[in-house]
Amino acid sequence: MSSFDDVQTVWMSGELLPWAKANIHVSAHALHYGSGVFEGIRCYETPDGPAVFRLDDHIDRLFASARVHGIDIPFTHGEMAAAVCQTIEANHFSSCYVRPIVFMGSATLSLNPRSCPVEAAVIAFPWPNMLGESAHDRGVRITVSPWRKFSATMMPTTAKACGQYVNSILATRDAADRGYDEALLLDSAGGLAEGAGENLFVVLDGVVQTNDNRASILMGMTRDAVIEIAGDLGYPVETRALSLDDLLVADEAFFTGTAAEVTPIAEVDGRKIGKGRPGEITREIQRAFVKATSSETRRYRKWLHFVDECNFAGAYSAMPWI
Repeated sequence: MSSFDDVQTVWMSGELLPWAKANIHVSAHALHYGSGVFEGIRCYETPDGPAVFRLDDHIDRLFASARVHGIDIPFTHGEMAAAVCQTIEANHFSSCYVRPIVFMGSATLSLNPRSCPVEAAVIAFPWPNMLGESAHDRGVRITVSPWRKFSATMMPTTAKACGQYVNSILATRDAADRGYDEALLLDSAGGLAEGAGENLFVVLDGVVQTNDNRASILMGMTRDAVIEIAGDLGYPVETRALSLDDLLVADEAFFTGTAAEVTPIAEVDGRKIGKGRPGEITREIQRAFVKATSSETRRYRKWLHFVDECNFAGAYSAMPWI
């Protein structure tokens, strides 16, 4: 579980504020309609200091999501990246989860938020694994959700927008109510889409397989990294449409995501995947991912943005309460 107990400081629209003062008005458009976009990013502890995983890629996607939803972010790419690093540093975290968010503030409750100011914030907090502390080791029990993943004809599936996560919330609550760790959503055609907050991989006969945006998934940063890692380890990687049968006959399966990292799937609706425990290929990919994020593998240092190398100029104002 995540915890805000250790969070002292939040970045909000150019200022670093104490946690207790980081507030928005109850009439904020985003609070009522979900009119905002966000990213989920991880910072990892390394021998060279805290490092943010794929920071530039995440900030690129934040801006791309904002463009899709007609939100003009009032900060540059560099300022938002620096705000992420400064928030981590201000809280003295060596590893954490980071949530940059850009949203429509208070001016009107009309469905058209054009007159609303665009506000931005960054919070950072400890979050070991979204699916539980033992998920990496034992794998998770999942269920096929009765809720389908929305398609690109309903709302943009490649953008990470606030309101669309009601779809995931419904699926997650249903899974928890029925005693499962996570939900698996099908797409509108009945094929496999993704978890409520993760991308999906299956392994069959040594081949690592995953789907893509044609299955209405959000193209995750961890997914992209795992595709590269699997290839570097010598495993063939196929990207194609996946069916429920592909999952049920798989030797192994796992989720990927910023919050979930690389999490094995042990069973689906009570049916074991493979031997019902994390498989060897999944384990090898997990180990390689840990080495990549801890700066142990030189070829993957390209994914790490070290906090002490950030340029904080213009990203924040002084912290008068310190």
